[in-house]
Amino acid sequence: MEERRPTWDNYFMQLAELVSSRSTCLRRKVGAVIVREKHILSTGYNGAPRGLPHCRETGCLREENNVPSGERHELCRATHAEANALIQAALHGVSTAGATLYCTTAPCTICAKMLINAGIERIVYREGYPDRLGLEMSEQIGIRIERCPAPDDQRLIPADTMGSEGPWGSWSSWGSWGSWGS
Repeated sequence: MEERRPTWDNYFMQLAELVSSRSTCLRRKVGAVIVREKHILSTGYNGAPRGLPHCRETGCLREENNVPSGERHELCRATHAEANALIQAALHGVSTAGATLYCTTAPCTICAKMLINAGIERIVYREGYPDRLGLEMSEQIGIRIERCPAPDDQRLIPADTMGSEGPWGSWSSWGSWGSWGS
């Protein structure tokens, strides 16, 4: 009998999905895993900063004010999963230079800037995010971007095989900025 094992990329993406289960965000559960040479350096999920009440207790200011996903990040109490993974690495003195980020959602612009400055060389994500500038900036600087589809389709799709629109498809197919759900 042939043993079916996930590829390394799918293995780490599955771990990012597991990490997302710790999220305390009411709108979107996101998990991130930073890996170098098949070794986990750190993990992070989105949620309120350490010691502060979770959104389940306080409510979601963005939801209450109908702020669309991908906009007005400063109104969110949570720290994004990618940022938390970088913070955990820094807190424990672990360099992320040359590493790969596996994340259940593509990074926003703010997280992308942090990932660029932290030396991340590759981003593998599962779902797109309305703030497309994050991936555009990452590609511009030379970070390899790949989308890892849901578990029923475990192929990795390199961004450069999907045309000039990027790994998430044509911008026109996404609708206007305000039309995405949370």
